[in-house]
Amino acid sequence: MSGHSKWSTIKRQKGAVDAKRGQLFTKLAREISIAARQGLPDPDSNNRLRLAVDRARAANMPKDNIERAIQRAAGLSSADQYEEIFYEGYGPGGAALMIQAQTDNRNRTVGEVRAVLTRAGGTLGENGSVGWMFDQMGMIEIPANTGDPDDVALVAIDAGASDVETEDGVVVVYTEPTELHRVREALTGAGHTVDVAQLTMKPKTLVEPEAEQAVKLIRLVEKLEDLDDVQEVFTNIDVSDEVLAAAL
Repeated sequence: MSGHSKWSTIKRQKGAVDAKRGQLFTKLAREISIAARQGLPDPDSNNRLRLAVDRARAANMPKDNIERAIQRAAGLSSADQYEEIFYEGYGPGGAALMIQAQTDNRNRTVGEVRAVLTRAGGTLGENGSVGWMFDQMGMIEIPANTGDPDDVALVAIDAGASDVETEDGVVVVYTEPTELHRVREALTGAGHTVDVAQLTMKPKTLVEPEAEQAVKLIRLVEKLEDLDDVQEVFTNIDVSDEVLAAAL
């Protein structure tokens, strides 16, 4: 669930990563394989692969799992190859959804995504139906209590960041996709702790639906992200602290 820094707060509070570590490793392995196949199978020469490997290491994914995922993409393994697909749709109240999937069977994945959306009162849209509402960006999260947010912003902007926001004790730095690694390196080099560094789909504008619809949407996103083939879901809603409390 991404697109606004509060989604990260939800995940931390619910402990989703620890509770679903096996599923997390599977999804991280797919991301590594796809990143390696799109460029060189060398993290030093492939920015997306470097980010994927860094995320896997941060999640304590075993080194052997990481190497197998890279070998799969390099054609050294007979395992199925995965492709990346974005599905677009609408949730309760008309909120926009960008659903990032990585699959070896498009028919299976689209059927599962459509079923979850339909049961929750959402709909699957055509390609381009909501994509124009989002920009692909790099996103870096830094705990505000580990350093001065103003210093984080200064270092990030000097390194090429596009925007910096502070919310719920987290400094969120946005970059162009090609600048993500450079800004991350500048921040870590300046002594700042980077919790998250990844590509995201940032909504151009946020909408705030009624509380009941917002809670339904949060639960829909959770169900979508529970699907094995869905890596992440991005949406354009903003929510109040009261709505977050109701959804947790």
